[in-house]
Amino acid sequence: MSQTTNTPALAPSRLAHIALRTNRLTELVDWYCKVLGAHVAHASDKVAFLTYDDEHHRIALIGLEDYPPRDDMVRAGHYHTAFAYDSLADLLGTYQRLLGLGIVPYRSINHGPTVSFYYADPEGNQIELQVDSFPDPQATNAWMGSEAFRRNPIGIEFDPEDMVKRLQAGVPEAELLRRPDSMA
Repeated sequence: MSQTTNTPALAPSRLAHIALRTNRLTELVDWYCKVLGAHVAHASDKVAFLTYDDEHHRIALIGLEDYPPRDDMVRAGHYHTAFAYDSLADLLGTYQRLLGLGIVPYRSINHGPTVSFYYADPEGNQIELQVDSFPDPQATNAWMGSEAFRRNPIGIEFDPEDMVKRLQAGVPEAELLRRPDSMA
């Protein structure tokens, strides 16, 4: 059955996986297993398929040949891949666990819709670990229409250690998730 331009697009049901070319297969397998709590579903000396849930694989690492190394120039194209947690406590617990392994985020930012940590894998691929700041999509979408978001759609950097201390001191997650410049 062919679709015409008048037929609405059928959206996919989910994002299945990301695939990365690598010259450092073993290092990337180790890094993604540590960072995402993933395990190897299948691996050889040329490919590895990792998952952290019931999907057969969420990350494919491909080392079929010796690829030209990535340069440091910022270019148009893929920027990062984001992985979500269910609670701020889960996200901050992951931050602390990774810190103990020597894996440090290069940026911590409260976007408004999410609170996020950004990491770079051993080859410079960037990932975001995040938690949603609002209880449902309707509240998130409403906030994205706010004046605070219009003024600053990127967000405000924060000190992760301060946020950890505040959560441990009993500050409610909803308060910690709220971007400091928001009205509500």
